[in-house]
Amino acid sequence: MSEEELIKEQLQKNIFLTSVDAVYNWGRKSSVWPVMFGLACCAIEMIGAASARYDFSRFGMEIMRASPRQADLMIVAGTVVHKMAPQVLRIYEQMPEPKYVLAMGTCATAGGPFPGYAVLQGVDEIVPVDVYVPGCPPRPEALMHGFMKLHDDIMKQSIKTVSWYQKEEAVK
Repeated sequence: MSEEELIKEQLQKNIFLTSVDAVYNWGRKSSVWPVMFGLACCAIEMIGAASARYDFSRFGMEIMRASPRQADLMIVAGTVVHKMAPQVLRIYEQMPEPKYVLAMGTCATAGGPFPGYAVLQGVDEIVPVDVYVPGCPPRPEALMHGFMKLHDDIMKQSIKTVSWYQKEEAVK
């Protein structure tokens, strides 16, 4: 029996050939649980985007988490002022690894249309942002595109290289 025939026979028996990275990343991208940090008008658009018309369930995000300890994704929707920055950082630090941040709207990405002394010029000054969704406020379709971009980024990762998967060295 040739190698090609052997492979065809194995595939007919429902054996799937893939990498561990692909299976692991598929599971992670299909079960991203967000915590929403809604601060302004983008939060209202976010609530509209969570309706049945746009169907968050297809992204594995049907449940918004109330606790950051149960979330993988922090969605910062709106203006972050300097007084609120420690709370945003605290929520980010309470999230378990791997964790992702999506900055939604012009205020979260660049400080908004009216810069001032109290407004943080982008949430990326205090936490690392993985996906930026522009707009004032962004349409639900733009938010969905941001989710798809995050999924693409997750699928490109390898468990050998990500920092949260590395085994701690034994204490000598």
